[in-house]
Amino acid sequence: METMIDRAKGILLEPRVTWKEIDTEFTKPGETWGKYMIPLAAIGPIATTVGMILFGRRVAFTSLTNKVSIVTAVTSGVAAYVLALLTVFVLSRIISLLAPGFGGQRNDVQALKAAAYASTAAWVGGVFQILPALGLVSLLFALYSLVLLYIGLPIVMKVPKDRAMGYTAVVIIAWIVVFLIAGAIVTAF
Repeated sequence: METMIDRAKGILLEPRVTWKEIDTEFTKPGETWGKYMIPLAAIGPIATTVGMILFGRRVAFTSLTNKVSIVTAVTSGVAAYVLALLTVFVLSRIISLLAPGFGGQRNDVQALKAAAYASTAAWVGGVFQILPALGLVSLLFALYSLVLLYIGLPIVMKVPKDRAMGYTAVVIIAWIVVFLIAGAIVTAF
């Protein structure tokens, strides 16, 4: 398996080629979690925590920020990290369960790879959370994760081309719902 940095660079800059490589690799779920997901998913929560400590929490729909305590910032960061990983796990289950309904294969390992590698852009873009004013840039990276999912999902889950668009659309809707629920939970902290 490539290094985490090489894989992240590949999925971000050459997604079609990289998804084909990912599809043919035999990877154990523990490797995907330990060598890729756990380190990369920490980028956004760490940046958010540091940003909250230094600059405060941004007030929604304004340019204002509120100061927060270190305990609040760390608690929020830990919650965001756990939920980032949980979101990928839930999404991988949804991907695997829905695949047969669209002519694809049910495969939990391939589904985990799809969810994990598609999340790369959102995780890397999380670095922009360090400055509250750059939150929009982070959101753009998260949207690119949806594009990565669109490109890779039919490849790794073996969904026929004529059904790939519907499958991807349903998975993206599910991902958005899971993401909104996770966001609401983090905001509660």
